[in-house]
Amino acid sequence: MTLFDGKVAIVTGGGSGIGEAACHLYAREGAKVVVSDLNEKRGNEVTQAIQKLKGDAIFVRADVSNPDDCQAMVDATLEKYGRLDIAFNNAGIGGETNLTADYSIAGWQKVIAVNLSSVFYCMKYEIPAMLKTGGGAIVNMASILGQVGFENSPAYVAAKHGVVGLTRTAALEYSKQGIQINSVGPGFIRTPLISGLEQDEQVRNHLISLHPLGRLGESEEVAELVIWLSSEKASFVMGAYYPIDGGYLAR
Repeated sequence: MTLFDGKVAIVTGGGSGIGEAACHLYAREGAKVVVSDLNEKRGNEVTQAIQKLKGDAIFVRADVSNPDDCQAMVDATLEKYGRLDIAFNNAGIGGETNLTADYSIAGWQKVIAVNLSSVFYCMKYEIPAMLKTGGGAIVNMASILGQVGFENSPAYVAAKHGVVGLTRTAALEYSKQGIQINSVGPGFIRTPLISGLEQDEQVRNHLISLHPLGRLGESEEVAELVIWLSSEKASFVMGAYYPIDGGYLAR
């Protein structure tokens, strides 16, 4: 028997990186997967890959910085599958890099909208859907930068700190109603989000040096943690922040 037989999972940012890896693991464990992404091509490719492996998946395009899209994503899930049990609110961007005083207003607003407001919008519509069937599990994508500062990334750091606080607050509110809500804090993971940084050997080596393990992380490693937090094996874990960072925060 698999972990998620009969359950339905939404993954935002499911078209690449950690989201893509999570979609495949949810499907492998028996979940019906709603792959959501702004990139229709990649989202459809992930969906079709799951279907080719005899998994059950659909693609729903959504701009998670738009609350109407978040509501439509949940509505489409309920229309197709009749329930929602799991949500991995993973979509995010790196955004502009600049000193705080030089950071553009538009850059700030975009990063906060995609990385923080989206998590609120998604939970606003996911939670009522889960309550209808007695509960569920939500995992929100934070970052190691949800715990520490990082130069030239004020918006990203602020957004990820916000995700941690939002997660804890929602967990306090809904844990007694059967919804376990937690966040994960990856270190630097080899995904499209940092592909531009990796192209510079000096930058890549610097990023690696920040992790005592001596390498960057892989999407599948983070996805494994997300799957566990989504399952009944983590039934006593509420409002937690789980770093998965190769020792980054241990320094």
